[in-house]
Amino acid sequence: MYSIMEIMNDIKYGWVDKNNDIHINDFDSFSDNYKLQSPKEVLKNKVGICWDQVELERELLKNKNINTYFIVYYDNDKCPTHTFLIYNHNNKYYWFEHSWEKYKGIHEYNDEKDALKDIKDKYIKYELNNNYNSDNLCIYKYDKPKFGISCLEFFKHCESGEKINS
Repeated sequence: MYSIMEIMNDIKYGWVDKNNDIHINDFDSFSDNYKLQSPKEVLKNKVGICWDQVELERELLKNKNINTYFIVYYDNDKCPTHTFLIYNHNNKYYWFEHSWEKYKGIHEYNDEKDALKDIKDKYIKYELNNNYNSDNLCIYKYDKPKFGISCLEFFKHCESGEKINS
């Protein structure tokens, strides 16, 4: 597992637009110009937001029992999101996190429900500053998306997955 984290540590947080231009610390045109990279593109460009990074992690962990999740807070403004991956190994569940700097690492849980609750609680506390309406917070389990899709297409893909009640 740690060799996978070493691979991920070469990836910076940022995004690639429709023209293949790289953006770091510049999210002004993100919602209009983002495109989801393939794992090969992430490795080549050495940049990706959590959406891209989870797809690389999915590829690197393909021999594991993996579930990918999309957490979103619908606030009619920014709609902050995070994607993450949980895998099962030897009857334990592991949250593999690279892009959320505060929680970078591999976190162990006794079951997937505990992992989801912990991640949701951290998201509420540190991303939403405990200022939220529970009706606007959703988690979806989603399957592998098509690469090259836009921000809106990625949202729709994730929202078409299984809504998790946690």
